[in-house]
Amino acid sequence: MAKDSNDTKKNKKDEKRDEDLSEEDLALKQQLELYVERVQDADPNLQKVALESMRQEIRTSTSSMTSVPKPLKFLRPHYGTLKAFYETMGNSELKNYLADILSVLALTMSAEGERESLKYRLEGSGGDIGSWGHEYVRNLAGEISQEYAKRQSEEVPIEDLMELVQQIVAFHMKHNAEPEAVDLLMEVEDLDLLIEHVDSTNFRRTCLYLTSSARYLPGPDDMLVLDIAYMIYLKFEEYPNALQIALFLDNMQYVKQVFTSCDDQLRKKQFCYILARHGITFELDEEMAANDDDREALQDIVNNTKLSEGYLTLARDIEVMEPKSPEDIYKAHLLDGRASAGATVDSARQNLAATFVNAFVNAGFGQDKLMTVPSDNSSSGSSANWLFKNKEHGKTSAAASLGMILLWDVDSGLAQMDKYFHASDSHVNAGALLGVGIVNCGIKNDCDPALALLGEYIDKEDPFIRIGAIMGLGIAYAGAQNEQLRSKLAPILNDAKAPLDVIAFTAISLGLIYVGSCNEEVAQAIIFALMDRSEAELTEPLTRLLPLGLGLLYLGKQESVEATAEVSKTFNEKIRKYCDMTLLSFAYAGTGNVLKVQNLLGHCSQHLDKGETHQGPAVLGIAMVAMAEDLGLEMAIRSLEHLLQYGEQNIRRAVPLALGLLCISNPKVNVMDTLSRLSHDTDSDVAMAAVMSLGLIGAGTNNARIAGMLRNLSSYYYKDASLLFCVRIAQGLVHMGKGLLTLNPFHSERFLLSPTALAGITIMLHACLDMKTVVLGKYHYMLYFLVLAMQPRMLMTVDENNKPLSVPVRVGQAVDVVGQAGRPKTITGFQTHTTPVLLAAGDRAELATEKYIPLSPILEGFVILKENPDYREEDH
Repeated sequence: MAKDSNDTKKNKKDEKRDEDLSEEDLALKQQLELYVERVQDADPNLQKVALESMRQEIRTSTSSMTSVPKPLKFLRPHYGTLKAFYETMGNSELKNYLADILSVLALTMSAEGERESLKYRLEGSGGDIGSWGHEYVRNLAGEISQEYAKRQSEEVPIEDLMELVQQIVAFHMKHNAEPEAVDLLMEVEDLDLLIEHVDSTNFRRTCLYLTSSARYLPGPDDMLVLDIAYMIYLKFEEYPNALQIALFLDNMQYVKQVFTSCDDQLRKKQFCYILARHGITFELDEEMAANDDDREALQDIVNNTKLSEGYLTLARDIEVMEPKSPEDIYKAHLLDGRASAGATVDSARQNLAATFVNAFVNAGFGQDKLMTVPSDNSSSGSSANWLFKNKEHGKTSAAASLGMILLWDVDSGLAQMDKYFHASDSHVNAGALLGVGIVNCGIKNDCDPALALLGEYIDKEDPFIRIGAIMGLGIAYAGAQNEQLRSKLAPILNDAKAPLDVIAFTAISLGLIYVGSCNEEVAQAIIFALMDRSEAELTEPLTRLLPLGLGLLYLGKQESVEATAEVSKTFNEKIRKYCDMTLLSFAYAGTGNVLKVQNLLGHCSQHLDKGETHQGPAVLGIAMVAMAEDLGLEMAIRSLEHLLQYGEQNIRRAVPLALGLLCISNPKVNVMDTLSRLSHDTDSDVAMAAVMSLGLIGAGTNNARIAGMLRNLSSYYYKDASLLFCVRIAQGLVHMGKGLLTLNPFHSERFLLSPTALAGITIMLHACLDMKTVVLGKYHYMLYFLVLAMQPRMLMTVDENNKPLSVPVRVGQAVDVVGQAGRPKTITGFQTHTTPVLLAAGDRAELATEKYIPLSPILEGFVILKENPDYREEDH
């Protein structure tokens, strides 16, 4: 009895469910149930008609996106029946038909991980995959990637899968789902297929997805993905993008290929501007530009000879040519009386600070109020007077500051530096040598004036002069990989008579000249120099600059560092770990490699005795590795906050510097507040590092909030000469180039990392790890290494003859549009200006006129505009 009542209940429930359906749904349900019975009929003709009708129903049902299509819903209870019947059928066309239908039904029915949809698809009749709809194709793609992984591990052939993949990729590419096509091909490790499926309508979106996903892929996949993007860009003659990828991969063959594939002289000029901004040394040959005059014009651009002129055009346009004195920057009148009263203390230190502030603020303007002022009464002028307001090694920085003021202007720079070469004071000579190096920073010249002038001073007796010449050469030839210089500098490393500081600066200069080159000979020379150091010397802060030089050779080169890292394990234990951390952090700098960040964090979490120094570079390393992309950057900032809370003192001293590197020239409010808090820390080392970092995150931004903080700090620390010195330097950095410069080593919309720029910043940060002996000692001129990263943050549009051209552009916050549907806007909250314009961190520009076509897709630095032939004035 009970059983019967259950049955009647069940029937009632079914009836009730049927009653809920509308009449047409009920008809559809009965229709489908009839088909299911007919499919199992003995008569093949009836079967065929039933299958055809079923197929028709499934295909034509387009219900709303959120619910399961009705035919699939009503066929769910019969999935098992149909499956069972399928197994009993003999091989025939009908069986294939049924397999197709089961494959679609499996979309909603099959259990997780069964991959039945794929199984039946492979057994089915093939046919157009897209006709069953997007969702079906998506589901199949997911099952293929699981099946592929399984077959790879069991080493079963995969041809049938790959045929399906071909169909799916073709479908995705036709229907604007490029990211899904790329993902599937990554799963089945066959990205080469992509090249034949892209066309002129979708290659940009595809490449955008490829390049932005490369940051998150493990090696070597990331390089492979970029290779494919490079091939696609070349195929569609999008040369500037191809060039950027070639530079990202640091592949000079590819760079050459871009030049040889393109015939248009104008476009080649644009490539040269991109190369010049990236700061690499590059020689054009006949293949790349056949005509001699053309080649010379192009080489001039690569050599960066146009930079000074462009920068001064920008300055005139923004009307900031008027030189500024340090007093204009300090704005002491805004503070209460006590600050100015304390200023008389330690005047040499104050004058030295003013020297740096003056150099940073008037960098590249060619005129200032301390060094270049012509005076009436004597021929030597007041620059000599300012020079002698500095003591001993202070004069070195003062003389070199003239180089900074005349930055990038080689001809007038060398002429004005000349008078200091004849001075009797060796400190002034040293400064002049360094100044020559600074003037030539980033500018290449066929007659190599820096090498000619500085080369003969390398082997002088006086260590100051030697350091001036060596550091000058390092800055002038950063990244040049100049063999002549190597043969001059390498012997100094193994010279037993050379003082430690000369050896340390030689290591850094060689590291700079061969930055990221993995050069064996230089590495050997520095390793031997490290092994020759005595016990006492190993505890000297300057010895730590040797591993730094070694690290620079492997900047961003990842695995290539491993052999050298093995050798470094044999060093004296006092320097072994320091060397290890430095090499690791440089090799993975700018790669965003999460595993390396974890490794470095592990070293920071240990609580060690006081004598350990290697945690400093480890903390900086976290920032160097994580600065590559925004997500890692945010996470690194949070990890560093934790280190502040429970790290040892030597870690806390490095954290502000790491924060400074992560947000360099990009004053984020949360980081600014953290640094502001740390700048009042009880430990003066932490406070000094925090003050310096406030300068770094605001470098060249004129940020009013940071400027206010630093002014208040200058009155807070008016009695503490060391901290006041740091505050002054930071003030100079914030107003660097009167707000026209940036220190950010990333350019081209944060895609490319300039190796020399990052090298300059990291050397300066490593010097700041030991403020008291290096920056506040007699090696304050190490601050000048920042010049390697100084670049105008401008967009300068020029015409075909490199003459400035004013056009309206929209400047706004960049928006990430990877993988978004349609043609979304790439900037938000824009304002329209006329060029030249300044670009802040995270800004992007686009032309606001149809009259010109930019030759570079990324509007930054120098961009050549060509007239749009289709533009009609009267339309607008």
